[in-house]
Amino acid sequence: MKKKWFAGVMGLTMVVSMGAGAYAASNLTEIKAYLNHDIKVKVDGKPVQLQDEQGSVVIPITYKGTTYLPVRAVSNALDVAVAYDSETSSVLLGEKTDGVSIADGFSSMYHTKDPSKTSYKGKDYKDVYFDNTDGSRSSNFVLNPKKKYQKLYLQIAAVGKDIEEISVHDSDSDTELLQTTVSIADGLKTIEVDIGGVDQLWVNAEVKDGGGMFIPLTTSYYK
Repeated sequence: MKKKWFAGVMGLTMVVSMGAGAYAASNLTEIKAYLNHDIKVKVDGKPVQLQDEQGSVVIPITYKGTTYLPVRAVSNALDVAVAYDSETSSVLLGEKTDGVSIADGFSSMYHTKDPSKTSYKGKDYKDVYFDNTDGSRSSNFVLNPKKKYQKLYLQIAAVGKDIEEISVHDSDSDTELLQTTVSIADGLKTIEVDIGGVDQLWVNAEVKDGGGMFIPLTTSYYK
């Protein structure tokens, strides 16, 4: 329902917040417009308050009979990823064309570039998350997409024993976005997760004694 509403609202002209540097480099035309306090926004029939990244209320603008909505605020309300490419002055909505590796900024005690741990089935992935447990327990880590991406493509291999449960959660709302299994027979399994509007993710796997979880960071990516 949200995506249908988003497709309809895109018929309206929208604006996106940019830094001062972007404005200085832009070809701007001064206009006289009005903040329209009468415009109300609903998502799936429920009223929402449009807010900027700092949580401040933003008001739609009316100019020559056309309503301009703040694209970042609307995208956040609809759980649609939004980003701004300053090099091309482009607003990027939804899934990106090119993937962005999750390796950038990844932090975990099981993050390793040790050549003795980064290979799987004869291929060296150079930069991986590898948790080879002693005793049955949870293996988990955090990712920070920061609402910039629509999809997560995560590659996972079970080592030694099957992983009977792996789940991905929205950390802020504690909403489970996906739950699946990864068996040794699956090899390097790619799971796809819709992460539109998500700031932080928590990935958790239940790993058995003698088993482990192998995730190549360079081939796991956001889009």
